[in-house]
Amino acid sequence: MTPRIRLAVLTALSLPMGLHVNGALAQSAPDMKALLEKLDAQEKRIEALEHELQEQKEEIAQAAARQEAERNATPTPSSTATAGATAAVSGKAAIEASTNTGPAGTQQGAAGTVVAGPSGLFISSADGANVIRFRGNLAVDGRFFSDHSTPNTAETWTFRRVRPYFEGTLDRIYDFRFMPDFGNGRSIVVDAFVTGRFAPWLAVQAGKFKGPVGLERLQPDQFNRFLELGFPSALVPNRDLGVQIGGDIAGGALGYAIGYFDGTTDGTSTDANTTPDVDNDGKRDWEGRLFAQPFVKSGNPYLRGLGFGIGGTYVNTTGSATNTLLASYKTPGQQTFFTYRTGTSATYADGKRERWTPQFYYYAGSLGVIGEYVQANQQVRRQVSGSLTRSDTMDNQAWQVSLSYFLTGERATYNSFTPKSTFEPGKPGWGAWELVARFHQLRIDEAAFADGASSFADPNAAPRKATAAGIGINWYLNQNVKWMFDYERTRFAGGAPAGNDRAGENAFLTRFSLVY
Repeated sequence: MTPRIRLAVLTALSLPMGLHVNGALAQSAPDMKALLEKLDAQEKRIEALEHELQEQKEEIAQAAARQEAERNATPTPSSTATAGATAAVSGKAAIEASTNTGPAGTQQGAAGTVVAGPSGLFISSADGANVIRFRGNLAVDGRFFSDHSTPNTAETWTFRRVRPYFEGTLDRIYDFRFMPDFGNGRSIVVDAFVTGRFAPWLAVQAGKFKGPVGLERLQPDQFNRFLELGFPSALVPNRDLGVQIGGDIAGGALGYAIGYFDGTTDGTSTDANTTPDVDNDGKRDWEGRLFAQPFVKSGNPYLRGLGFGIGGTYVNTTGSATNTLLASYKTPGQQTFFTYRTGTSATYADGKRERWTPQFYYYAGSLGVIGEYVQANQQVRRQVSGSLTRSDTMDNQAWQVSLSYFLTGERATYNSFTPKSTFEPGKPGWGAWELVARFHQLRIDEAAFADGASSFADPNAAPRKATAAGIGINWYLNQNVKWMFDYERTRFAGGAPAGNDRAGENAFLTRFSLVY
């Protein structure tokens, strides 16, 4: 009962009494008016406090979701290096579980915890020191095209991701994950690593995981705003096999990571090597990143979501005509549009490969912005004929700006968010709705097309530039289920005979995604 309603009830009860006291009630009217004004002010104050409390609850939920996402993501400089610590999930059911602790395994039958919730199936020892979670990531994609150049065979439904996996923590320090993938018609190991979290500023990780370079590439899959990553991610490594140290300094204001890896061609993982998950050329890549969030602890919500940094890689590599160590590049519709020359006189990597990528994000309220630029420099060689060999350095570049906005008022972050409602037929709530837009471009070095038939790439088939603009809408039915709709228009410069431009691509993409 609000203060105003309580006052109305008291006034009604006191009215008969006032009739018997010769107008005393009327004489108290000014006092009554003053009391009403005080109560109005009190009501407004209570409403303000309730609003502030609701905001605090949302911030707590966001923080919990961020921590959960950080545990799910490969340790990076932009998040605390944890891969499988204890989870905050609902539906707890304590059971008697047999556990062995200590070198001799002397303690058995201690009470453990089993949880089934949005974060998967979670099993923990009684003291929380040992945790294992069974999880999954499923993405079913549909690709459709309205242009007249993309072949009909490109239109398809496909399993983009089929990833059942488990992860956990041992002795509160050692995190691990094993995640295979059965999507795209193949079976590979996506993640397989162990991480020792010895201090907030020192985590050592070994195995196969995302290289610490690209901003959008490092974002957990469930928080990517578009079905496919932008062009900058086509130039940076995906998952690599090696060892890395990293951590957070000053409470997360500065993060770092540096690793020594087998190395990958642009945009690929080591499972794409000639021998999967085995080094291609006997050389090793150095990969690293610095990322700052200077206002991460600020009380100002318009500053807290700012982050910026730089990543890079270096190797001196040598390929061959049969193992070129050079990548091809795809459109948002997953159609290959650029390759270097192949065959007996193929272009191949021969010398230094350097990548540099300045990057930033900004999140405030429901708005999110990601910006990223990549320059990939690779020395190449081509044995054109027995008497002619060409060498040069390819300076390829890509950039993007991506925007997102929650129409339903959720607070956006880089690696988490909490829907204000969920969609369930017959009940109130339509989940979270988000609009997204981006502009991105990939430019090939002009030197790749010089000297006609002796060129490193065929100008009659390979465009020198691809520029794409995309819009989309994401429907988060609940914390785990997402339905995405994207439209991407890609235009090309060059790539057709007689110096003409290759026909553009109009792609309609959709994804049904479940991550738990």
